[in-house]
This record gives sequence, structure tokens and C-alpha cells, in this order.
Amino acid sequence: MEKFTCLTAIAVPLDRANVDTDAIIPKQFLKSIKRSGFGPNLFDEWRYLDHGEPGMDNSTRAVNPDFVLNQARYAGAQILLARDNFGCGSSREHAPWALEDFGIRVIIAPSFADIFYNNCFKNGLLPIVLPEEIVDKLFEMVDTNEGYQLTVDLEQQTITDDGGLKINFELDEFRRHCLLEGLDEIGLTLAHADEIRAYEEKQKQITPWLF
Repeated sequence: MEKFTCLTAIAVPLDRANVDTDAIIPKQFLKSIKRSGFGPNLFDEWRYLDHGEPGMDNSTRAVNPDFVLNQARYAGAQILLARDNFGCGSSREHAPWALEDFGIRVIIAPSFADIFYNNCFKNGLLPIVLPEEIVDKLFEMVDTNEGYQLTVDLEQQTITDDGGLKINFELDEFRRHCLLEGLDEIGLTLAHADEIRAYEEKQKQITPWLF
């Protein structure tokens, strides 16, 4: 998993509450269990004017010019501003896979669905919970300043911009550590590989019949 320390990037506003995981990555794309390749179909039903299916050439599909991810001013955005209860619905881990594959690294919202929130940390995404009035202010700043960028510093737990804005955010220390070190659950286990091998060798001596 890629480490997350500090990111400066364009913020894109998704001004909808209760965005569910089927909107993030529709169910017909869940046949693959690979973590990559879902980015082109992120928010598929909103990004395109036709119905998407696996295997389609997305470069030939008609896009919805009104959807924010298709607007030139938000090209290359890596920070997503969202509204209440982002990531609700099913528990599909494909949702954070699609966001990460598209290039999103940070999601800022007043609240997240619990399972989606937990899945973000397992896949290198940083979900940040902020009071609704602060999120409203960020939406306003993005709307009135084309190319508006934010800097998210996980080490300092701050969000800043070039105009003097500074916002502090809270995060569980264990999750913060995992993102800073790029550790998913497998990485955390492998970090103790020496201790695991030592334990296995000891158990071979104590209970050889099990081996």
C-alpha cells in the first residue's frame, strides 16, 4: 500500500448527500476481484450518458458534461469533497478501489458510512470527518476559485491552502500510523515476520507432533 504523508492537489466537489457504493462503482463491475482497473467506471452512471458494462471502451462513450469529474477545471483532482453519509449502501470494497484507481487519495465529508470508512484505510485512502459548516466553507471556496488546491498533511493533521486557511482534523492514531507507513493488514502482519517464525520454531519443539 502506498504511503500517505502530505498531499497538495485540486479539490473536486460532489455536492450530494447519501452517495452509496452502487453509485461509486455500479454492481455490474464487481465481477473482478483485482484492485485495479475500476477508475474508468467510477461514478459510471453519472459520468456517462449511456449504460456501462464491463469490457466497454470508455474512450468512445458519451460523457455527461454536467458531472463534476468531467469538467476541465477539476482535471487531475485527488481530493474529493462530499456530503453526509458518503459511502453508504453495500459493503463492497470495490468502492475505495475505484476511487483510488481514479486518483482520489483524500475524501472530506461531515460523515461516512462505517464500513466504507474502514475500507478506505485498508486501501490507502484518507477519509477526513469535519463539521458541516467547515465542509460548507470548503465547497464555497472550490466553487469560487477555479483550480483551488488544498494541502492535506497527515503528519501534522492539518488542511491548508495558499490563502491562509488552516483546519485541524482528528484521526485515530493507529490508522494514522498505518497510512503514514503504507501498512495494510497484510503489511502489519509481515512486519512481525521474525516473531512469527520464532514462535513457530518454538512450537515445533514443544509440540512436534503438530508439524
